[in-house]
Amino acid sequence: MTEPTTGQTTGQTTGQDVDTLDVAVAELRPALEALLMVADQPLDVTTLASATGHPVPEVDSALAGLATEYDEQRRGFELRNVAGGWRYYTREDFAPVVEAFVLDGQQARLTQAALETLAVVAYKQPVSRARVSAIRGVNVDGVMRTLLTRGLVEEAGRDGEHGATLYRTTAYFLERIGVTSLDELPELAPYLPDMDDLEDELAEAVASAPSPAPPAAATGAPEESA
Repeated sequence: MTEPTTGQTTGQTTGQDVDTLDVAVAELRPALEALLMVADQPLDVTTLASATGHPVPEVDSALAGLATEYDEQRRGFELRNVAGGWRYYTREDFAPVVEAFVLDGQQARLTQAALETLAVVAYKQPVSRARVSAIRGVNVDGVMRTLLTRGLVEEAGRDGEHGATLYRTTAYFLERIGVTSLDELPELAPYLPDMDDLEDELAEAVASAPSPAPPAAATGAPEESA
């Protein structure tokens, strides 16, 4: 049996490359930039190495190179290694620009979708995004991010059954609508349709619905339409 020569793959992995793919999935630096761009928390080197298919030392070196490159080019963002993970941050020199942009956004009027989502959170809190989406019948991820950014809602722990993040309204929300506690929120009952009206609408819907077609005789084969 021929022994593998130096440089040949044996199919076994060592501790150094256990978290990498046999073949790199993409060019390293652009791949790292793409992953870091969508990350909502710092990513450690091992995770990035596994995702890109490159060895950990190469990923570590590439990250350091990217950070140096951004600093030399004075980009508006920088790449930092914080709490054991890498993540993009806006450069401190441009903090006034970012602050002005965020404040302008907070002063803009909320969209109808944001107002409806905020109302669901206010009356159902603490509530998960999935529950809000189910009530509204649409995906609310983007709207929830807007409400979080504006300080109108905040995280309120996790659902004990499913582990989903729960959300509630903030003190700033109460301040903006002019109340001191959630108990002062107007009741929903006056704005809901009366039960008699609902029964009348249901009866009308049933009466106007077409009668179901009688079942075909069981002959062993479907009837062919005339």
